Amino acid sequence: MDLIIKPTEKCNFKCTFCSSTHITDNKAAELDHTKIFEFLTRYPETNTIIVNGGDPLMMHPDYYWKIINWLDERNYSTTISFTTNLYPFYKKPQKWVSLFNNKRMGITTSFQYGGGRLKGDLTEFSEEDFWNVSDTMLKYCGYRPDFISVITEENEHVAIKNVELAKAMDVECKLNYAMSSGPPVTFKGITIGHQGKPYLLAKIYEIYVDIWKLGLSPWEFNTKQMMKRLRGNTTCCPQNRECDANIRALQPSGDYYSCGAFGDDMKYPINFETEMAGASIRPLKYQFDLQTMTDNCYGCPMFEICNGCKKTIKDHKDHGITESHCIKMKKLAQDIIHANNIN
Repeated sequence: MDLIIKPTEKCNFKCTFCSSTHITDNKAAELDHTKIFEFLTRYPETNTIIVNGGDPLMMHPDYYWKIINWLDERNYSTTISFTTNLYPFYKKPQKWVSLFNNKRMGITTSFQYGGGRLKGDLTEFSEEDFWNVSDTMLKYCGYRPDFISVITEENEHVAIKNVELAKAMDVECKLNYAMSSGPPVTFKGITIGHQGKPYLLAKIYEIYVDIWKLGLSPWEFNTKQMMKRLRGNTTCCPQNRECDANIRALQPSGDYYSCGAFGDDMKYPINFETEMAGASIRPLKYQFDLQTMTDNCYGCPMFEICNGCKKTIKDHKDHGITESHCIKMKKLAQDIIHANNIN
């Protein structure tokens, strides 16, 4: 089991593609440690606590030390993984350096070319900013962090530039496609949120195929997953059809989900008390409409890729773009099969 925690909805950035604009009705809510510790007691072999939000660095470091101390006292092997823009660390590294260098901690950050990633003053988080953040991590923690790039219609033309940057930094990037989550909110005239049409799944796979052909796959996570997927060698999110058996998400108000993306929508919740009492709940397994994009998917060699993520299935169906995806995906099929070394 892995656990996603979203301690707060607060964030120091105002990214236009944000999917977590409304994950709690109480904007001041902070996830109570009691919920985390109940979960860990129920699932003592939890592999990783994945911390996102909101931004994890909107909480005081003591919030995370309390979790680490709890794990240490019980000799748990659980690790903690932050997904953060790292800008507060760049501004005040001494506040975070001890936590970041703890043996349980791992840090992933975020950047992409093409706009949309805005700092609190609504200026763009630039490549120069990103290098400064990365250099600060290298100075105080001894490594540069891997990073996530969110691909949208607006920045798809520079998607591969992110991979080239990862190569230059000698790190790995992960090109994620924008899902349909995050109701739009307005901040100083800027619309934040991405609850409109999702990025077409086939278009991101077209980018992955281009990355593979260019020999850049060692520096892009999802391309490497694509190259193994048809051989059944990857079960990571967002390509794990059994995801609701092995991952959970806790929101700031304590709401409980099997999927962080559905948690952004506040859909398909799980009763926390029932599962903590011993039940094993699979809220997505029996949702018939979430199993495949079309009735013809089961006979297609691209089945595992197109239907790996139930949130993606729902988004594409809701916005009527399954046919567009299917037509484009069939054109990519031979390249993807080749990339998987399947004759």
